[in-house]
Amino acid sequence: MLTDWEMCIRLLLAALLGSLIGLERERLLWAAGLRTHMLVCVGSCLLMIVSSFGFQDALAMAHTELDPSRVAAQVVSGIGFLGAGSILLRGEVIRGLTTAASLWTVAAIGLSVGGGLYVVSTAATFIILVILIAIKPMERVYRNRVQVHVIKLIAPSQTLSLKKVNEVMGNRAGKVRQFIVEKGNRDDTDSITIELKRTSGAQAKQILEQLLTIDGVQEDASSQ
Repeated sequence: MLTDWEMCIRLLLAALLGSLIGLERERLLWAAGLRTHMLVCVGSCLLMIVSSFGFQDALAMAHTELDPSRVAAQVVSGIGFLGAGSILLRGEVIRGLTTAASLWTVAAIGLSVGGGLYVVSTAATFIILVILIAIKPMERVYRNRVQVHVIKLIAPSQTLSLKKVNEVMGNRAGKVRQFIVEKGNRDDTDSITIELKRTSGAQAKQILEQLLTIDGVQEDASSQ
């Protein structure tokens, strides 16, 4: 049986490891940021401790067995509602999958800390940070190599549609790989993301210039 101090140390370590991953998400201004990741990690750690050591008195009873994995399994499945929230928060646009995955892995880190697997928990935190921070530039390089370009625009609400974009682009309309419309910073504006496939940098620039000729359409300054 662990002492109270040892349990508190596990909770503090879970908070620390969760905060490291949460800071990376907070830096990108995602809804699930520092506090959310810390809470998930500490909460799952606490549940693991309770599952492992919270029923010691019951074990003294005849024909009683303890299965700590049952609570752990419930945490893994239950964390899905937070992950879904980080995705659905952006309406019909499928974004936030990486944040949802980070919440899921933070829950796993909390469980491993609660189970006393300190080295594995720390190693997993380091690996996750490498994936979130170091792999992203590599992802961008790969996209550039396969000639995928992203154009971000701001336009008055309901001004720019996929049909309108295709009309402006003419014979280049087939290059639109993804067209995403989100609510802008103001109620009367839309934030539009257009992903182009098989397009060189020069072609992407020409397409951007064509789109900017539409009344009210501006390039999103935050993407520059």
